[in-house]
Amino acid sequence: MNSAASSELSLTGRVAVVTGASGGIGRAIAEMLAANGAGVGLAFHEREAPAREIEHAVRAGGGRAWAGRCDVADETSVAAFFERATGALGPVDILVNNSGIVRDAHVMFLDSTRWHDVLNVNLNGAYHCVRAVVRGMLVRRWGRIINVSSPSARMPLAGQASYAASKAGLEGLSRALSRDLAAKGVLVNAVSPGLIDTEMLAAMPAPARATYLKAVPIGRAGLPREVAAVVAFLASDAASYITGQVIRVDGGLL
Repeated sequence: MNSAASSELSLTGRVAVVTGASGGIGRAIAEMLAANGAGVGLAFHEREAPAREIEHAVRAGGGRAWAGRCDVADETSVAAFFERATGALGPVDILVNNSGIVRDAHVMFLDSTRWHDVLNVNLNGAYHCVRAVVRGMLVRRWGRIINVSSPSARMPLAGQASYAASKAGLEGLSRALSRDLAAKGVLVNAVSPGLIDTEMLAAMPAPARATYLKAVPIGRAGLPREVAAVVAFLASDAASYITGQVIRVDGGLL
């Protein structure tokens, strides 16, 4: 890689926040952003130990990291988290909305509590986090917002009414924000990972996993780092002419 290309991909001097940083994809994203030079804020809700592991590993490698608890569904919790993250790392330049939950059920059994739980984390949570950082990005005339969606936004499985609605809404939010913010240098995109080799996929029964993999032309599950590489690219100056897009990282999932 020549020096110009390397410079465009560098995130040195930038500060990134990744929500849902304890999970497989969130962890890979946080680690890759840190490897590219960014200071990383790691937002976790329940799984503190993995977030602390990333925090310690980044610091041991000479990078900057700070981990804190955050309930993205609670606007007050979000505001408190970003105040502490900014105090530890500096103003946030890159926001990766990766937090997400699943409460699948046939619509006849999908009570309003489960419906709102999913929408509050997957969609409202992204809104709360955007609101926490967008003013500073606009003032500095530089920012990256990357929302982690899902193929369920366009091809949901049975029982995914709440999850599909939340992810379709997240993609719509990404496109709308891109129109609002592009003129001030704040770019907004979504990444849609397909079947990725995480704990969730590992827990899937082998026959079901085999069935889903048949729909992937590449013929295998993706790796968390393959999603992280796309996020890191979108967070960099190399992606300065990309906004309002949903980038599918799914092996050609049909």
